[in-house]
Amino acid sequence: MNLVHISAECYPIAKVGGLADVVGALPKYQNSAATTSQVIMPFYDNTFTRVNAFKIIYESQLTLGDTSYDFKILTLKKPLLDFDIFFVDVPDLLFKDYVYSMDDTERFLAFQIATLDWLLSWETIPDYIHCHDHHTGLIPFMLQESFKYERFRETPNVLTIHNAQYQGWFSHDKVNLIPEFDFDKVGLLDWGGSINPLAAAIKCAWRVNTVSPGYMEELKISANGLEHLLSNESTKCTGILNGIDWKVWDPETDHFLISNYSDKTIISGKKTNKKHLCDTFNLDINKPLFAFIGRLVGEKGSDLFPDAFRAILQKEEVSILLLGSGQPQVEHQLELLKGDFEGSYNNFIGYDEALSHVIYAGADFLLMPSRVEPCGLNQMYALRYGTIPIVRRIGGLKDTVIDISETNGFGICHDDVTVSDIIHAINRGLSLYKDQSAYRKLGKYIMKIDHSWDASAKEYIKLYNSIKQNT
Repeated sequence: MNLVHISAECYPIAKVGGLADVVGALPKYQNSAATTSQVIMPFYDNTFTRVNAFKIIYESQLTLGDTSYDFKILTLKKPLLDFDIFFVDVPDLLFKDYVYSMDDTERFLAFQIATLDWLLSWETIPDYIHCHDHHTGLIPFMLQESFKYERFRETPNVLTIHNAQYQGWFSHDKVNLIPEFDFDKVGLLDWGGSINPLAAAIKCAWRVNTVSPGYMEELKISANGLEHLLSNESTKCTGILNGIDWKVWDPETDHFLISNYSDKTIISGKKTNKKHLCDTFNLDINKPLFAFIGRLVGEKGSDLFPDAFRAILQKEEVSILLLGSGQPQVEHQLELLKGDFEGSYNNFIGYDEALSHVIYAGADFLLMPSRVEPCGLNQMYALRYGTIPIVRRIGGLKDTVIDISETNGFGICHDDVTVSDIIHAINRGLSLYKDQSAYRKLGKYIMKIDHSWDASAKEYIKLYNSIKQNT
């Protein structure tokens, strides 16, 4: 089986969110004697591309409406990953120091067209084409309807929806940018009066999956306008829970940690990492440390943090550390807390990969009061490092965390996204922490919960095979 993943992100090359982590891990776990999994992504102007050497393996031109663009396909001169990765270099459009901007229609259309033009040149085309999110959402339509890609008519394609809130909408005025097709089929592109790449992909892909079973069911009720479409297409839709890369996220070998540890040395290992965090950010090591890692946006519930943290910190029983960036107003309010609660609260506005690993290892609890969480990986990282997740029951969080009040429970869950819910959840964590015997026993237990990609990768193989069985 030969398959290609097409994505705007891939860790460690370009990461904005969980999409990068998935595309950077899934192919690695899919590769076997029977499967060859490869990745195609844009060539950005970023740290990875500046410090590594590349070679050109293909050159051509693509057409967007009346405009032609030169493009190249690059690959690494020295393999650095556990799978082959190829880069689409359209200098005029893609070679930027960012992944996304306010209007990316031409950029990602060029990426998709260049990718398919290159695949057309292959002597043997892939057995499966796997698209990720709306940035590649026009590929299933073009494979099915564009005249120039007729060779791909019988090539199965799969769409994975990582986040349905973003759909890539653009005006019908730009329909001429898409390679020529029978205009009677233009309705496949439309949803709600605009060209909607994600909707088009849902209509045209052979199979559609989301990154957790819970998220698939939620999208049939609330999907930013796509609820009816997903319900109508439900027979080809499924949910496959994401995994995490246990080779990267391993507290026994993680080179970012101050001290490595296993479930047998968790107490001393977490204490050393916690001490480093507390020394660095002026926090009290004797208090339970609650942490947040992520974007400061409404989806994550982080707009409620200033009020919730202020109420909690007045009791002086906990420490809170936050790593993230996002809405300027939220950033400002969180910065003000540093002066009011010196010694109990601190933050790092921005993102630091190394620091995130140490926080997973050193924190006692991880906060995830998300309004939207298609799968969530942070709670899996926390579990792997023996840190208790505090989550809202939504999407993949509901699929991966069981409340301590239930049989075999190991996390703290709440149903709503309110200041009072966050405060109550933190207070439950504080009560658990005071029972050190129960807290330590839970930490050892959660480190053994298997959320690696092994099982998830097998589910994707089953998904591909199901296409063959039904054709």
